[in-house]
Amino acid sequence: MSALEPGLTGHASWQVTEAMTAARIGSGLVAVFSTPMLVGLMETAAVDALQGRLEAGMTSVGTRIDVQHLAATPVGATVRAVATLTGVDGRRLIFAIEAWDDHEMIGRATHERVIVDQARFEAKAAQKR
Repeated sequence: MSALEPGLTGHASWQVTEAMTAARIGSGLVAVFSTPMLVGLMETAAVDALQGRLEAGMTSVGTRIDVQHLAATPVGATVRAVATLTGVDGRRLIFAIEAWDDHEMIGRATHERVIVDQARFEAKAAQKR
């Protein structure tokens, strides 16, 4: 995991669709980019930062996010996020994330991910069936 050093960045970009709105997914009544989708965009950027940098069989899972949704974005607009790795503590990774639409910053977050053995993680989750 020596390739995981602070300063590493990842990116994500989506075009906002009707399916991503607060009204559609039930997180509010307005037809704008929803906070749950903003969280998803931010996590996607963090995952992108780790692409090709984890040992074989390993992946990361989100364990915490502290997000501020700062501005509304309409359907049809493009939203983008940049995640910057700011800390590495063993298997725990900390990211600072900013998200923007074409006009302004729409969100920022601190996000924690933990590196896990993917097969073991999925097997443990499957035991809950």
